[in-house]
Amino acid sequence: PPPEPSNTMATGAAGIGAWTKKLAEKTPTPGGGAAAAVCGAIGAAAGAMAAIYTTRKKDEESGVAEKARALSESLKQTSQKCMEIADEDEEAYAALQASWKDSSMTAEQKAQVEATALDVPVRLLKLCHAEAVKVHEFIPSCNPNIVSDAKVAIHLMAGAGRAAYQTVLVNNPPESVKAELHPLLQDLKKFEDALL
Repeated sequence: PPPEPSNTMATGAAGIGAWTKKLAEKTPTPGGGAAAAVCGAIGAAAGAMAAIYTTRKKDEESGVAEKARALSESLKQTSQKCMEIADEDEEAYAALQASWKDSSMTAEQKAQVEATALDVPVRLLKLCHAEAVKVHEFIPSCNPNIVSDAKVAIHLMAGAGRAAYQTVLVNNPPESVKAELHPLLQDLKKFEDALL
């Protein structure tokens, strides 16, 4: 059998099958935060595909194609960023776990590690929300033959955002962070409900 990927293999460098196999193992990383980010990456990629298929001749003539190309490029970049966030989540959790056992760390150093562990899922939720807004606004213009893929993008990015919020909660966020994120979660729910 092929060798198992190491814990330090970048998420984007691993095949999805190898990565999900690693996720299913009894190891601390990758975990739920990285899984949320990969879900967001897949959602953004699905949205990019739907957008680039909205560049037909009639889309060019109506002016929709230019917006579709810009959205596709934005979503491709988001997909890549989500993969990077998956790796950042693994690194942040590994550092957090190490800080629990390292008596030589100062309280300030431990607080910085905790802040980083919280920041990663907060950024993921904000990113998924921002891109889901764009896809939600694009759906009326989307090529009707592929609009289901744009809808898949919203569902996956909404799921990724909600999953990221679970990672936020496990990191004991201040009430101000929860208050900032709740409207984003409500928007994601609204976008999904509009599709069902």
